[in-house]
Amino acid sequence: MSLRGKIKFAEITDTGKVRDHNEDAIGSDNETGLMVLADGMGGYNAGEVASGIAVQTIAELAIEGAHREERNDVDPTSGLMRQTIVLRDAVARANKIIFQTAQSQTNCEGMGTTLVAGIFYDDKISVAHVGDSRAYRLRDNKFEQLTLDHSLLQELVDRGFYSEEEAQRSTNRNYVTRALGVEPTVEVEVNEFEVQPGDIYLLCSDGLPDMVEDEDIHLTISTFNASLDVVGQQLVDLANDHGGRDNVSVMLAQVIDAFPAKRGILQKLAGMFRS
Repeated sequence: MSLRGKIKFAEITDTGKVRDHNEDAIGSDNETGLMVLADGMGGYNAGEVASGIAVQTIAELAIEGAHREERNDVDPTSGLMRQTIVLRDAVARANKIIFQTAQSQTNCEGMGTTLVAGIFYDDKISVAHVGDSRAYRLRDNKFEQLTLDHSLLQELVDRGFYSEEEAQRSTNRNYVTRALGVEPTVEVEVNEFEVQPGDIYLLCSDGLPDMVEDEDIHLTISTFNASLDVVGQQLVDLANDHGGRDNVSVMLAQVIDAFPAKRGILQKLAGMFRS
């Protein structure tokens, strides 16, 4: 089903004030409700190669899979929606392509990328992430980080060496413990979240939270939410006003109306017997 009219989208990416080129990449498809954001790393130009491969590969496979899995189907083994599995497998495929490219082309040696992606389906959002690119949700004025960074700093927080407040002030925030293209395989973290009308979802590279406190991100979204394009530009401007030490990319989605999946007669009958 098409999500046009159900969800509003906006996206923006910016080089920042210090870097001389942009290694972030973003891509979306409003029909299927897909958003993909990658933050590349590794030698000159190689980071943007990695992020570009990630976004293109995931978008192609996820969109194809979304049309193929146009049903409310749940995998009996994992308990995940088929859409979630499609997204996870697309990220894993992107990892393989980036790794093989890095191995075969000397100018791409050592490249990789962090990744966060989301796809809306059946009043839910499936979120996949690797590294420290993040997903947030604003609901009923509560701003919440949905992803947990795959980073050394987050591991230290988890083990009690840092508090969340100390981690916010740390200068060692960019040592990621997981990224696409670094190893032949990668563990992709996937989660599903129930969606409600009025929700606003934010995907961003670390160039935003490294420069702007979560409270200020929250305030910006709440203040300018009449226009997602304005919200995106304001968030990028804030990051740059605070130093803009990295590329910064922002993707936003605002849920306007419910979007339950269409159910066939067999699914309806099964639901009746379960109830």
